[in-house]
Amino acid sequence: MTETHPTDSSGDRNRWLALYVLCAGMLMIVLDVTIVNVALPSIQDDLGFSQTDLAWVVNAYMIPFGGLLLLAGRIGDLVGQRRVFLLGLAVFTAASLACALAQWQAMLVAARFVQGIGGALSAAVILGMIVTMFPEPGDQAKAIGVYGFVASAGGSIGLLLGGVLTEAISWHWIFFVNLPIGLLVAFLALRLVEGREGLGLHHGADYRGAALITSALMLGVFTILQITEWGWVDTRTLVLAGVSAALLATFIHRQATIANPLMPLRLFRSRNVAGANALQALLVAGMFGMFFLGALYLQRVLDYSALEVGLSFLPTTLVMGTLSLGFSEKLIMRFGPRRTLIPGVCAIAVSLLLFARVPVDGSYFPDLLPPFLLIGAGVGTAFPSIMTLAMSGATPSDSGLASGFVNTSMQVGGAIGLAVLATLSTERTQALLDDGVARASALTSGYHLAYLIGAGLAACAVAIAVLVLREAGPPAQSPEPGPEPEPEAAL
Repeated sequence: MTETHPTDSSGDRNRWLALYVLCAGMLMIVLDVTIVNVALPSIQDDLGFSQTDLAWVVNAYMIPFGGLLLLAGRIGDLVGQRRVFLLGLAVFTAASLACALAQWQAMLVAARFVQGIGGALSAAVILGMIVTMFPEPGDQAKAIGVYGFVASAGGSIGLLLGGVLTEAISWHWIFFVNLPIGLLVAFLALRLVEGREGLGLHHGADYRGAALITSALMLGVFTILQITEWGWVDTRTLVLAGVSAALLATFIHRQATIANPLMPLRLFRSRNVAGANALQALLVAGMFGMFFLGALYLQRVLDYSALEVGLSFLPTTLVMGTLSLGFSEKLIMRFGPRRTLIPGVCAIAVSLLLFARVPVDGSYFPDLLPPFLLIGAGVGTAFPSIMTLAMSGATPSDSGLASGFVNTSMQVGGAIGLAVLATLSTERTQALLDDGVARASALTSGYHLAYLIGAGLAACAVAIAVLVLREAGPPAQSPEPGPEPEPEAAL
């Protein structure tokens, strides 16, 4: 295998081109989480979905996506991360074509499920490949800044792109657009992304463990997404949540006792790995309220069109991009990821508090633009730091697992957050409507409650950043994939 040395200008250029190719693939996958939301009314009218069944256009994607990320990351370590990335890209692109051609409900929902499988396979290994490609702290911070922008700003870009495509052409094009992007990314990845050999299946071919963790996560995500329909204390919710927890506990016990675990638990003994992922889950849980409930506020209360909703989030995206791509690397190298992270998380908490005071007859300025800008600044500085800390305990031999864990904490945290915030917001709104409060006021009050809870979750994230996290040392390295290191070597 040929080494790529930073002093080789051609090799260095190819590394950065490979980064942009991987991030383009990640952007396509992240966009798909939110681009569909803007088009849901059009999909409902065209295919005749009921309000309850319409949720499955989103849920059918989220269940396999959230459930397979951890497993896909580990498979990347074992069989080669580029192979898993390309396989996922092929599945995702083919499923996108099926979504675009869907003429009835079952076809669209089934294609979305397959799309979620492909998205999980590709997304799980991207961060691991980036960290391996850029072992030098300065370059790694810059590369993670690019990835952080794509991963965090992709949601707001999806809202804008979904509005444009839905209004200008039709909802089918939110899926058609993935075809040329997927084919181009695959072609460039084959040429630019180095194909490293994996450890081999004999280092972690724990098929029972794979079945346990996949079942636990997929069942857990399904249960979370159904809370809005079933309620918190419904027998189905409690039983399925209990089964999911039991499967997860069995998996953890198995990984701690077998010789060749699918997921070596030593990785999670690192304060930074465990703390950064917990912090990210809390932060994303709170932020999903801003992206999803904020879009509903603009549409249902202020009567914005789909395109206007997307344009409203544009300043957030621009600020995220400016900081993630232009300044986060400099801040991390100067102050360290932990010190850079804390002000960013504080800014997110303050922005959610500002959203909690928007009035029924709010205007874009001064009610909405300041918190939009502030949350963009917070995300643009916080997320590259979170990812730097979350990957700081990973060696190249388990970078895929660490990458999958980062994505799992983001997606499962977002699913839990959306379920909790949407349910409590809806309950608050319904109670006010029953008391005779005007619809716009009841909706706004429900959104306020969700924003306040989101701010509380962000405050808990601040506490983790202050009390748990430590400044990251240089990334752990090993020249070639080989036998699993001892716990001390990984930490």
